[in-house]
Amino acid sequence: MASVSKLLDTRALRPLKDRVLVPAAEGVGRAVLERKLQSAPLDPGIRYPSYKSFDDMIDVERLKSLDEYVTSKIAEHNKEHDPVFGTGPMTLKATSPKQTGSRNILLSKKIVRTGYLDYYDLDNPDNWAISEEADEFSLLMDFIATLPFKSTTRMVIFYDLGGHVVTPHRDHPSTERCHEFLWFRTNLSKPFYMLNAKTGEKLYVDTYSAWFDTVNQFHGADAYGGLSFSIRVDGTFTDEFRKRIPEPTCNRASTPSLWASIS
Repeated sequence: MASVSKLLDTRALRPLKDRVLVPAAEGVGRAVLERKLQSAPLDPGIRYPSYKSFDDMIDVERLKSLDEYVTSKIAEHNKEHDPVFGTGPMTLKATSPKQTGSRNILLSKKIVRTGYLDYYDLDNPDNWAISEEADEFSLLMDFIATLPFKSTTRMVIFYDLGGHVVTPHRDHPSTERCHEFLWFRTNLSKPFYMLNAKTGEKLYVDTYSAWFDTVNQFHGADAYGGLSFSIRVDGTFTDEFRKRIPEPTCNRASTPSLWASIS
């Protein structure tokens, strides 16, 4: 796997018409987006909340063996300059806190600044490079190199030292944008969930890895009494791996949930 690659596949070259900033968290713009998302068309059979586990497709035993290592490295890490995690404006409730205390360790950083949100730049490896912080997590980076990506963009450790929730949120409002990423962790401590806002049903992730629809459903995390963390790697899946993924007839953001629903 090349961590920073010049490879851009045809799906990454889609028109940029939807590369607009998400409207403010308050007001009419957000309400209009919510109504649009709630009525977005979907393939029959897709069920929310849902996620697709990759536990049978990656080396979970190797991942679990990194638990003590990653835990100790987070403890040793100089946290002074770690950015606070923010949900963005697409929270379940407009008045919900966007920042609650969780933080990020950036294993890669943007090297090209653009006029749109990072979420709309996760399919462009030309704009990302490995960070200095990645040197602190060399064994984790070695594991990331085994994942089914031909190029990567954003790589981040989300961590919380204890007691903070992650407000349920959508990543962005574009139903025709499907980010290829893997969310994973070395232990099952983090109480991470998917939420169907229409029914109120909450589905906790009980696996070590997941790919999920970040647009048509909300996701968040409950408070935990100690250190909890997860890792997310975005990029472009290999061509061979892509052949395994079913394609919806509409609403490309729903792809992970389609795969989960038919598995």
